[in-house]
Amino acid sequence: MKKMKLVVVGNGMAGARTLEELLKVAPDLYDITVFGAECHPNYNRILLSPVLAGEQTLDEIILNPVAWYASHGITLHLGKKIVRVDRVRRVVVADDGTEAPYDRLLLSTGSNPFVLPVPGKDLQGVIAYRDIADTHFMIETARTHKHAVVIGGGLLGLEAANGLMLRGMQVTVVHIAPWLMERQLDQTAAQLLQGSLEARGLRFRIGAQTQELVSGEDGRVKAVRFKDGTQVPADLVVMAAGVRPNTALAEQSGLHCNRGIVVTDTLQTVTDPRVYAVGECAAHRGIAYGLVAPLFEQAKVCANHLALAGIGRYTGSQTSTKLKVTGIDLFSAGDFMGGDGTQDIVLSDPLSGVYKKLVLRDGKLVGACLYGDTADGSYYFRLIREGTPIAERRHWLMFGEALAEAAAAAAQLGRAETTVAADRPALAEAC
Repeated sequence: MKKMKLVVVGNGMAGARTLEELLKVAPDLYDITVFGAECHPNYNRILLSPVLAGEQTLDEIILNPVAWYASHGITLHLGKKIVRVDRVRRVVVADDGTEAPYDRLLLSTGSNPFVLPVPGKDLQGVIAYRDIADTHFMIETARTHKHAVVIGGGLLGLEAANGLMLRGMQVTVVHIAPWLMERQLDQTAAQLLQGSLEARGLRFRIGAQTQELVSGEDGRVKAVRFKDGTQVPADLVVMAAGVRPNTALAEQSGLHCNRGIVVTDTLQTVTDPRVYAVGECAAHRGIAYGLVAPLFEQAKVCANHLALAGIGRYTGSQTSTKLKVTGIDLFSAGDFMGGDGTQDIVLSDPLSGVYKKLVLRDGKLVGACLYGDTADGSYYFRLIREGTPIAERRHWLMFGEALAEAAAAAAQLGRAETTVAADRPALAEAC
């Protein structure tokens, strides 16, 4: 029987993971064609920072080498960007004129970095940090220049700053929010993190608003000026201020987009059931996920439907964040900020570099923020995800899974013994 044709637009982690899952369950169902705008095969974007820091090479972070595609009979087009989707003829068209017909189309176009709309954003030496080409540019710049400014104090910005510092540059991190990594950490944990990074040599401008990137006489950026009139020198400016779903191709194709390509629980676009979307470009129930775990969960469900099994549903992801920022362990999950109607249990030991905050509501754990010691992060996340009552564990919860679960078991045993005693006849002998 003639195979159906599957075209994948985007050769990143989400699209490639969907193919891996599909090949497990239906290896012979499709003739598969993959288009990637970059000239490299699929690599682990999470590990770009170790490449920048000199800890790994590009070859070491490749996930699916070219030989993998060939071994599975997949036609791979590298360095070809799809610029048009003809949904009537069911054909995609690349920027070099290459065409490929499809019966099913998978969009995994990822996201685009947000570039601050300030004067000087197009100067030489100003880049966004998104791919391996950006990483190589920073490595080369560090060999010949001294001052770097990273705009954005999230995970990506801090990793970029640390890598550039290890390459010998003097680095200033500019963050408009009141504290670093405000989406993953509360203020106390963020201040501990900032202090640790300052001790290593990084500089920070917290709450600063960038007004202008100042040009030198050679047309290269030479400084970053802030709204208060101050400025810092900069031979290199790295924009790491967040990303936006890449929906340009989907919008041009007439697919409904709203903060991403809108998809159903089967990862099919609401406009055209022949077209699927996964990863950072997809908006599911109003959310576009940027973490790896949700993207892989989407990939599994999407592959299930592409394989014509039709039994999987993606209903969203409850996310946790476990990170190692320049060697410092961090973890957060749920409503770790707390607020009205919540109670906080806090352990703080700045001398040892350990901070733990657990947030309770209605007898359940609803949030956790850990700095320095994240060994029990997965345990706390399980309690949050499953909505486990923690009354029997409460006094021992801060000290980790072993003690908390032992306390819960002892409480249950005590209840059982009380019940047995109450059921004995009044004259029974208790031995």
